[in-house]
Amino acid sequence: MSDEKQSEEIQQVAREIMQPNPPQAKPPKYEPQEMPFLDHLEELRWRIIKGMIGVFLGVILAFVFSSWILEHILLGPAKGDFFMYQLVGINATDLVLQNRRLPGQFFTYIGTLFVVGLIIGAPALFYQMWSFVAPALNPNERKGSRFIVFNMTLLFMVGVAFGYLVLTPFALQFFNTFYISDMIRNDFDINAYFTAITLWTLTCGIIFQLPMVSYLLSKVGLLTPEFMIKYRKYALLMCFVLAAFLTPPDPVSQILIAIPLILLYQFGILISRITNRRRNKEIWGDAKPGA
Repeated sequence: MSDEKQSEEIQQVAREIMQPNPPQAKPPKYEPQEMPFLDHLEELRWRIIKGMIGVFLGVILAFVFSSWILEHILLGPAKGDFFMYQLVGINATDLVLQNRRLPGQFFTYIGTLFVVGLIIGAPALFYQMWSFVAPALNPNERKGSRFIVFNMTLLFMVGVAFGYLVLTPFALQFFNTFYISDMIRNDFDINAYFTAITLWTLTCGIIFQLPMVSYLLSKVGLLTPEFMIKYRKYALLMCFVLAAFLTPPDPVSQILIAIPLILLYQFGILISRITNRRRNKEIWGDAKPGA
């Protein structure tokens, strides 16, 4: 009898489902914004153009204040009375800068101010890149990442400050006071000087994005703290290789770049652990994954 009763209940449910006006499924609260591949490329192109407009405005601003930027910012570490030398108690000496090429000062002036403009306009570029990625995220992911542009800009500026205030002064004074013979005088070419300063500063700004890379990869489930810990020894080796690639071939600047890289990697492990914990809680709630 129980089987017959169960069969009747199943038939009743089937009749309700097959009625002329069956219950409608509720639409999802969020539907991803789908775009054809060519539309994605077009959107990316315009985002890049808008970001480069921000960089171009930064370049214009750098040229407007070029005299002050060159005298007080770019040539500041070359002077013995630079405030960082006084702050850390270094008995610094002035660098002797020379121009050995006919158009040397002109091209150095143009190229250096373009790099300064890139640093000034970097927040606009970060914002446009994030605006390209954001539509693919659901509202919860957007809400959790609403400060991502601010954090990227902050880390970039902290990296730039580290490169300019820490790496550059120590490296310059090391090279200025290093002698292999009293017969050789240290006179530095202005092209090499400005290239070193902009390279060190911009490189530090880029590598300080490592915690954000860790956060984004962990946010989408592509990176875990266990993976980072497992391959930490290889990552430490890569830190020194990357430092050697991004800096001139000298041990001082390589070490000064490698040390923050290692610390940022350790910080990235912490960021990945926190992000994965929150991600698992959003997916599984209070239940443990795999339970």
